Amino acid sequence: MKLIVGLCNPGDVYNWTRHNFGSLALDFYAKIHNLTWENQKMHAIWLKDGDRIFLKSRYFYNDTGLAVKDFANYYKIDPADILAICDDFDLPFQTIRYRAKGSSGGNNGLKSIAHHLGTDDFPRLRLGTNNDELRAKLSDVDFVLSRFTPEEKELLPNLLTEICHSIDEHTL
Repeated sequence: MKLIVGLCNPGDVYNWTRHNFGSLALDFYAKIHNLTWENQKMHAIWLKDGDRIFLKSRYFYNDTGLAVKDFANYYKIDPADILAICDDFDLPFQTIRYRAKGSSGGNNGLKSIAHHLGTDDFPRLRLGTNNDELRAKLSDVDFVLSRFTPEEKELLPNLLTEICHSIDEHTL
């Protein structure tokens, strides 16, 4: 069993924000594979596809680890079989970086998952969101909670397709 987690903040107000890039990627994945988010339990929205569970926590981003721990314990999923998908403002927009394990790199959602699992040894897919022009105008918090620019939105369909291929590559 694999657990694929799209890090995000709950609520429509956060749709299309950089911090919800992980959730956006899972929504796109579900759409192109005709999957439906029907299930809610343990403070998460989730769906099952074969031996993979896709998860969007209903806790806020920095507490994502609570839902991940609940699902990992309930389904007896090893941390090495949990793929966390998160935004990364240190990576250029359109960069997709996979790591089998590692530090949080300052990402509070990854810190929460590591804390609640008791290990950093879980895969992560970091999605670059950096926009130098916008970052120069905003604090880090305001930047991650900002929405994608119209120019970035135009690039999202192709980028999200690449992200979906990466999800399959690392979880099938």
